[in-house]
Amino acid sequence: MDHVKSYFAKDNYIHRALLKAIALLCAAVTLFVSMPVVANATESTKQQLENAKKVKEQTQGELDDTKDDIAEMNEEKSSLQGQLNNLNNQLTEVSNNLESLEEQIGDKETEIENTLAELEAARDTEENQYASMKKRIQFMYEKQDNVLLGMIFGSSNFADFLNKNNYIEQLSAYDRRMFNEYVETRQLIEEKEAALEEEREQLEDYKVKEQAEQSRVSGLVSQTSGSIKQYANDISDAESKAQALEDQIKAQEADIKKLEAKLAEEMRMSKLARNSTWRNISEVTFAEGDRYLLANLIYCEAGSEPYDGKLAVGAVVINRVLSSVYPDTVVGVIYQNKQFSPASSGRLALALADGKASADCYKAADEAMKGYSNVGNCVYFRTPVPGLSGINIGGHVFY
Repeated sequence: MDHVKSYFAKDNYIHRALLKAIALLCAAVTLFVSMPVVANATESTKQQLENAKKVKEQTQGELDDTKDDIAEMNEEKSSLQGQLNNLNNQLTEVSNNLESLEEQIGDKETEIENTLAELEAARDTEENQYASMKKRIQFMYEKQDNVLLGMIFGSSNFADFLNKNNYIEQLSAYDRRMFNEYVETRQLIEEKEAALEEEREQLEDYKVKEQAEQSRVSGLVSQTSGSIKQYANDISDAESKAQALEDQIKAQEADIKKLEAKLAEEMRMSKLARNSTWRNISEVTFAEGDRYLLANLIYCEAGSEPYDGKLAVGAVVINRVLSSVYPDTVVGVIYQNKQFSPASSGRLALALADGKASADCYKAADEAMKGYSNVGNCVYFRTPVPGLSGINIGGHVFY
């Protein structure tokens, strides 16, 4: 009897040892299989983080180039402003010259008017003197016998006669001399008028040249002002672009911080997963409604995917139920914060209300809930992105 008891005691010890060994082996296998899955997720986040940093570097480079452009445009604008100041000074000088010329021309025209008045008076005097002289000559010519007889008989003596004769000769010489003087005065005035007219024409020519210079400088002022305005607009646009790039960089830095936090969390989850165990499907008790909930989630996530894609989504949900890292119920996994977007966006609620799940969705849910997985122990899926490796089924990559 003791022998039998000893036999059974030994047998129970071997059985317990065997069960313990099997449990350790299962835990090791589960850890070995789950580690690459979490590692893939962490590597994906690292890749996203590197990509985000590269994008930020590109944006920073574009911002630096934009700031260089702004500096160059400000320098060019400053140079143009200096040119504009010089042109405005030239324009002021030309305008002052034109104003002075206008005054000189006005004075010259006044002087010409006065000279013309003098010339008119001289011509009248010359004509009057000429007419008087003509009359005296005509009188002496017509009345010379009477004049001569009058001088002879009217003279008291010969000396008086000679004096009267000399007076007539002096009067005649005086008339001729005054006439010649008037002629010379008129000629001088005419020469003065011609000189004044020539000076006025020269001033007019100079005025035309100054007006042309004024027009040229005014055109340059307008052109330079337009260029300065364009530079100001370009600088304003560039500054707006720079501000937008700075805001974009801030947003990218915020995204990088989120990715860094996500990476840290996934590394924490990775470490936790390495130290955790997975349940067997036989240990899971499904609640009423889990099948309906899972089928409709499969519809939302993979309704247009082939059947393998639907089954893979269902397998990911059940893998999380089996993992000690995630909630241990279908409801807990699906409604875990920020895990399945249809649950947070309201799409799942609409699908549940209308019963959108197809027969294939229910079939995939049934197979997944029996423990079948076509993606191994994958607990993540998403649309493919550069740097993310895993099992590609339809439009998703499972990892």
